Amino acid sequence: MARLHLFDLDGTLLHGTAAPVEISRQLGLDAEIAELEREFVAGHLGSPEYAERVHALWAELTEAQVTAAFEGAPWLDGIRETWAEIRDGGDYCAVISLSPSFFVERLAGWGAHAAHGSLFPTVPFTEPVNPTGILDAAAKVKIADRLCEEFGVGRSDCVAYGDSLSDLELFGAVPVSVAVNADQRLVSLATHSYVGRDLRKAYELVRHDR
Repeated sequence: MARLHLFDLDGTLLHGTAAPVEISRQLGLDAEIAELEREFVAGHLGSPEYAERVHALWAELTEAQVTAAFEGAPWLDGIRETWAEIRDGGDYCAVISLSPSFFVERLAGWGAHAAHGSLFPTVPFTEPVNPTGILDAAAKVKIADRLCEEFGVGRSDCVAYGDSLSDLELFGAVPVSVAVNADQRLVSLATHSYVGRDLRKAYELVRHDR
C-alpha cells in the first residue's frame, strides 16, 4: 500500500520562521508581524482574526515580493530530493499549512502532489479575506482525510511531519509522525523526532516504516 506523507510548512519545511514573517520582511514590517505572531501563539488571536490582520498589513504586497520571500526563505535542505524519492517509490507527499495559499501552493512546483494553505485572495489584494477559507488545526485533519480519499489510502497509511501545537490533532490522527525542530509537547506525542536542517534525514527515520 502506498503511503501519504503530510508536511507542515512553518517551522517544519521552513527553519525557525514562518511564511507570514518572510512575507512581512519584504515589506519592512518585521516588528508588526512579530507582534501578531506573539498574539497568535499566545492564543489571543484565532486563525481567522490573524488572517484578517495580516491581510490588512499586506495591503501593498506585490507578486514580486511574494517571490522574493519564497526564494529567500530559510528552507530545509533536501526538500526536492526527499519528495522526488517519495514519488519514485510510489508514495505521495502533500503540504498542509495555516499560511497563505498564495505562498504554500508554490511548493507544488517542488514536487508536492498537493499543497493546501489558508485561502487568501490573489496578490495584489483587491478583495477581503474570507474567514471561512482560513485553516486551523482541525482543518489539517479534514484536508488529510480528503487527500487520503483522493490518493486511495487511509489514515493508517499516513506519515505526518510538524513542529508546533497546530500539528497536534494531525499527529493524533495518524500512526506515524515526525516532530521536526519541534515544540517539546509535540515531541512527546510523535513517534520520531528530528533536530536539524536536512529533510532527507527526517525522512530517513520513517523510510522503512510500513
